[in-house]
Amino acid sequence: MPWWSWMIIGAVLLGVELLGVDAAFYLVFVGFAAMVVGLLELSGAGMEVWMQWISFAVVAVVLMVLFRQKLYGMMRGNAVGYETGPAGETVTLTDALEPGHDGRLNFRGTDWTVVNVGSVSIGAGQQARIVAVDGLKLKLEPL
Repeated sequence: MPWWSWMIIGAVLLGVELLGVDAAFYLVFVGFAAMVVGLLELSGAGMEVWMQWISFAVVAVVLMVLFRQKLYGMMRGNAVGYETGPAGETVTLTDALEPGHDGRLNFRGTDWTVVNVGSVSIGAGQQARIVAVDGLKLKLEPL
């Protein structure tokens, strides 16, 4: 394949990764691998097509193994409050919530599913403490 086709493939893969809603940083390394093969061809390596594909695969895997976890941690893992989340904070319910039942609550500008994990009901307008976060659910106990 000509060098410019590898560069186009790399640019498309990088663009797809950047446009992705929940970027997991896989296509970045595949895109970089395509660009590395393109640069090798541009520099006059003159590899056969099968060798280009093998080089592409090896470079992509090596880049992912060596750098993905570091980059992902740097981009996502160091946000303030990322590990702890909202556990321990208090919220005011707009609707009553019986023990063991689900409801909806607007918290920090987002609608959440909330679950009353306490043994008594929480009335409308009452405050509750967030005791845990389970995926997209906030587990609440009355104050």
